[in-house]
Amino acid sequence: MTYDLLAALALFCAATLFTPGPNNLMLMASGANFGLRRTLPHLTGVAVGFPIMVLPVGLGVMQVFDLWPPAYTILKALSVAYILWLAWKIAHAAPPKEAQTEARPLTFVQAAAFQWVNPKAWSMALGAITLYATSRDFTAILWVAGAFLSIGIVSALTWVTLGTGVRRLLARPERLRVFNWTMAGLLIASMVPVLLHP
Repeated sequence: MTYDLLAALALFCAATLFTPGPNNLMLMASGANFGLRRTLPHLTGVAVGFPIMVLPVGLGVMQVFDLWPPAYTILKALSVAYILWLAWKIAHAAPPKEAQTEARPLTFVQAAAFQWVNPKAWSMALGAITLYATSRDFTAILWVAGAFLSIGIVSALTWVTLGTGVRRLLARPERLRVFNWTMAGLLIASMVPVLLHP
């Protein structure tokens, strides 16, 4: 991969990874509700799970959508249902003290598996492979996955840190409730651009 193409890929990764979306909003909510230490498995699952998803997408999953377009519609429907359920969980999250016993942040496996039903993740993976791994050879796909991994760790940590930063402000249950409902609403709203895109 040339330097120019690598620089363009890095900009694409940063633009897509740092902007609000299901992963980032959930990481921020988890940081606010559970703190950095308890959110680390969730953070790692997102940062590692998405680049792992990019590999099979680049190596052939894209062809399923080319051969049978209804598969993408089915994926979108499943994604919407799952994200609505996650938004409900965020909206009804317990205050931090109760959350330590009653609720739990996503595990590494849950966060990594979530990438497969995250519409923004699919758009990012398909877009990156189409633009930066046009040859679809394994080395080019590895460069794309590696760029997402390195920038994704920084992005995920940033969003969790933002969540932990507002944690003190959310010590009062009514403030936490407003925050959680706001994050749930933003999570649902984050699907709109992806779902409106053909």
